Amino acid sequence: MPRTAGDISLEHDTPELARSYDDAGLVQFRHGKFLIGPLAIKSGEHVLDIGTGTGRLAEFVAGLVGPNGRVIGIDPLAGRIEIARLRQGDNLQFATGRAEDLARFDDAQFDAVYLNSVFHWISDKDRALQEVRRVLKPGGRLGLNVQDPSHPHQSRVLLRRAIAEAGLAGNRQDSNPVLGSTDDELKSLFAAHGFTGYRSELRALIDIHDDAASLLQWSEASAFGNFLEAFTPSEREQVRRAFARLVEEKRTPEGLKLERYLRFAFAQKAPSHQ
Repeated sequence: MPRTAGDISLEHDTPELARSYDDAGLVQFRHGKFLIGPLAIKSGEHVLDIGTGTGRLAEFVAGLVGPNGRVIGIDPLAGRIEIARLRQGDNLQFATGRAEDLARFDDAQFDAVYLNSVFHWISDKDRALQEVRRVLKPGGRLGLNVQDPSHPHQSRVLLRRAIAEAGLAGNRQDSNPVLGSTDDELKSLFAAHGFTGYRSELRALIDIHDDAASLLQWSEASAFGNFLEAFTPSEREQVRRAFARLVEEKRTPEGLKLERYLRFAFAQKAPSHQ
């Protein structure tokens, strides 16, 4: 069963996690560029990056829209926006904000909106898509990537095994809640909120980590403090030891090689003449 919104907290993030996320941000940036390509962002366009994190991808998009365009990045985590603002420029701005409340933006303000590894953290997906549709221009494009629960990351599968080996499974099968979406669920959501031309693709992405510690550090940073939050400190240590042993099965000469799976989905707001 999916976990409730109350299981995902924005209160656990720390400056240290925000810095770790930025340091390891090339992971998100790399698959973010797979998201940006199909959106065909052009010079002069206005683009909204929802869940921008520390702003690395938004900075890249600002280069695409050029001096006559504009990119705005929002994120609910103030510590990450603080880092993102170091990247600000004439055509790139950042602010705290959530996908479910885009009231600061006008109707039909943006040519494109994207959410890079964000949609699986949003509990009220209907509200988020309703807001995205409102702020998009007629014919405007939406792109997102999301964890698909039918294809869990290899690291998550191993972590579940580690939790079980530590004798801590019980009702806590996951390390942290992820509210992913399948292809059918996304297709229905997009259609329900007036998006047309839906298409999606599941991609397997390869990550290489030096060791279990670096993998765990990345997991903690990307989950903004919710990683293993259901467990006590001593239980977390048991899980970490079991996990470190299990991930060694994935060691190659380059490091620990693990696959992640993200579903990339695209659609557009119907043109006004329809």
